[in-house]
Amino acid sequence: MEEDGFVEGMDPDGFVGEKKLKPLTPEALAAFKAAQDRAGVIYISRIPPGMRPAKVRHLMGNYGAVGRVYLQQEDAKRAYLRRKFTSTKKVHYTEGWVEFKDKKVARSVAEMLNAQPIGGKKGSRWRDDIWTMKYLPKFKWYMLTEQVAHETAVHAAKLRVELSQSKNEQQQYLKNVELARVLDKRAAKKKEKGEEFELKPINQSGRKRQHEESEGEQRKKKHRDSHANTKTPSNVPLDSVLKSIF
Repeated sequence: MEEDGFVEGMDPDGFVGEKKLKPLTPEALAAFKAAQDRAGVIYISRIPPGMRPAKVRHLMGNYGAVGRVYLQQEDAKRAYLRRKFTSTKKVHYTEGWVEFKDKKVARSVAEMLNAQPIGGKKGSRWRDDIWTMKYLPKFKWYMLTEQVAHETAVHAAKLRVELSQSKNEQQQYLKNVELARVLDKRAAKKKEKGEEFELKPINQSGRKRQHEESEGEQRKKKHRDSHANTKTPSNVPLDSVLKSIF
């Protein structure tokens, strides 16, 4: 969600003056590039629950000049389940990037604080949490913004595809429902007609088929009997038959 040009997870303190773009003179452009070359970025792989960008800026500011801060929100499905089954309703962040204006300071801060307790006053919420951070050599802030923009575009495209697929599935489901309704209606009409008109012709054809089968069996039996009579006629004596053979 964007507010006043800032994406959720960005600390506005690191972007002062960037909303009003003015043409840069060659000297100002050279100074800007030099500042970008001097800056260093550290990556925090775990953000304690409830810690927000302003708090990260405050804690990191104790060790050097901080530029921009960006924290990545947790997955939307995980956030939904957490809000549904727990009492915590605030936004949680999973990882973050902090830009120091001096890369040497960024490197030393990452080496010094990695795997160390966050600390603070007694009773502080994150006193016993552990920092997990790493310095990113040759990594510049524009790389992060390009990556965030790319992921946002991919997510939007994926969402459009899922919505289109869901719409097609819904339309196909409605078509199947309508087709099933029409088929049921036709089947009911055929059933009614079959009870009145179709059962009798079916029974007549069945009786006709049985009659034809019985006639066929009778013809076969007559043919067998006639063939047997031609071989051994019953009216010829046995002696005459033997005499004709021998």
